[in-house]
Amino acid sequence: MQSLAMIENWPVTTAAAAVVREDGTVVGSHGPTAHSFPLASVTKPLAAYAVLVAYEEGAIELDEPTGPEGSTVRHLLAHTSGLAFDEHRATSAPGTRRLYSNAGFEVLGDHVAKATDIPFADYLREAVLEPLGMASTFLEGSPARDGVSTVDDLVRFAAELQAPRLLDPRTVLEAMTVVHPGLSGVLPGYGHQKNNDWGLGFEIRDTKSPHWTGASSSPRTFGHFGQSGTFLWVDPDARAACVALADRPFGSWAVESWPPFTDAVLTELRTA
Repeated sequence: MQSLAMIENWPVTTAAAAVVREDGTVVGSHGPTAHSFPLASVTKPLAAYAVLVAYEEGAIELDEPTGPEGSTVRHLLAHTSGLAFDEHRATSAPGTRRLYSNAGFEVLGDHVAKATDIPFADYLREAVLEPLGMASTFLEGSPARDGVSTVDDLVRFAAELQAPRLLDPRTVLEAMTVVHPGLSGVLPGYGHQKNNDWGLGFEIRDTKSPHWTGASSSPRTFGHFGQSGTFLWVDPDARAACVALADRPFGSWAVESWPPFTDAVLTELRTA
């Protein structure tokens, strides 16, 4: 895909990108797709998937209490537990605001580890990474931000999100459905959003503006971006997913570069 070559113009030292269909077919790739990059918050979708495996295995329930008083696993996955961004303290009642929280995912990791008697990094590896053949992906700390991976590995995960094998498709559909619709909140890097929609560990594009995906991305697009210069989106209307990893922290360069890149990818997919 010629559109993927646009990463050559990004002001970064190293970048790689790929587009994958639901059957695992890589439509195109560009750059060193086997290069390891820190994922930052793109770690969260991987962690969320492991939490959902624990749910399907019966180790936990989505509506069981964990975190601040009144909070559940579901609240934590949807960033509505009330926990602060990076502190283990509650700043609002559960279900009332969309407060993006790294601390919430750390609570989730601890909760699954306690329920399964397996350290969360090991559980993630055994439940998600190994079954998908993601041998170059590791969690080296917080389930909120300390993952390391490659484009080659993440296209496997992106294919799984489109055609689930590890989870019941109904569970994945629930994960991509807005939890607590209508809540406002701050989308990191993009300011306050009136309807800051999230599913279970995945951000849902809906009508957010500004946004890190493209102007032509469907409202059903879901995924995540990371402060290390990384993103993964799945656009069900395009029947494809895109992974892009870079080695420069998120900033104005990404705000300016990512949307036109995504629009070019989607245009090429439509005309292919």
